[in-house]
Amino acid sequence: MTQSHSQRVTRSDVAKEAGTSVAVVSYVINNGPRPVAEATRQRVLQAIKKTGYRPNGIARALASGSTHTYGLIAPDISNPFIASMAHALQHEAFADGKVLLLGDAGDNSGRERELINNMLYRQVDGLIYTSVDRHPYIELIQDSGTPCVMLDRVDPSLNVSVIQVDEQLAARQVTQHLIDHGYRDIGIICGPREMLNTQDRIKGWQLALEESSLSVNPSWIFSTNYTRAGGYEATKRMLQGVPPRALFATNEQQALGCLRALAEQGLHVPQDVALVCFNATQESAYNVPSLTAVRQPVDKMARAAIDMLKNWNGEVRRIEFEFFLQVGESCGCQGHEVQSETR
Repeated sequence: MTQSHSQRVTRSDVAKEAGTSVAVVSYVINNGPRPVAEATRQRVLQAIKKTGYRPNGIARALASGSTHTYGLIAPDISNPFIASMAHALQHEAFADGKVLLLGDAGDNSGRERELINNMLYRQVDGLIYTSVDRHPYIELIQDSGTPCVMLDRVDPSLNVSVIQVDEQLAARQVTQHLIDHGYRDIGIICGPREMLNTQDRIKGWQLALEESSLSVNPSWIFSTNYTRAGGYEATKRMLQGVPPRALFATNEQQALGCLRALAEQGLHVPQDVALVCFNATQESAYNVPSLTAVRQPVDKMARAAIDMLKNWNGEVRRIEFEFFLQVGESCGCQGHEVQSETR
């Protein structure tokens, strides 16, 4: 029996080839609910092979109430930190027998909404979600009844499950590390000012300075995109005036762009400008100089997110993880070692 490529092989075709009913074919494919004689079962399997029949996975999933998929909505998968989180989530999902569907919003809020609608249309068993600007489309997801875990701090009034670190505290502590080195003139390369995570990181930087009675110089706040190009451009802007002695870059990509701009002007890190950053990956440890940076326990957070979806009962939960400081050479510390994920 042959079928054209444009004509989908159906269970009726298999039944005709095997000389059985469609119901018997269904029993073989679904391994029940009624037993099938072994000889008949083998005839059906041979007919499936001969016709090239492929079960409709979506129909079977809807019948069982599970698509065995989770959706991940991420702001920008080209960001190594987000990529490392996606990798860890994929590992944990696979271990749970699920497939992780990736939605990359490309830092575009409109595209983010489209991706969420697409995931909901595909009836994923749960969503793991980081919003582009921390103003997530929670109502859209909650109206669908789909379990959802945010990987970021959001407004508590949204009543959504969250896995997070305290970014304000992390920014405060990594800035304090610069202060402990004796630096007094400390600037910040931050993300777009309207973004909530930018506001958290600026606030932490500011608190560390104020607690040490150091001045907060508004002209040393350099807002830009969370990219290498953004860090590069912000540093070029900074060098047009009197630069600070030390800098806190609010993500790793900005720090790498900053290093390039400083090197072009013959400035050395940390001898001329000390540097620390947020959201490190292995890239920070293997850079020259290695970057002193805040790291999040990505593997533990991914495991918790998948467990939360797996054991979903509708109850809103918030889990806060401890970050840790990966000490490198860029701050002025001598030598470095990639630290374990304990603080």
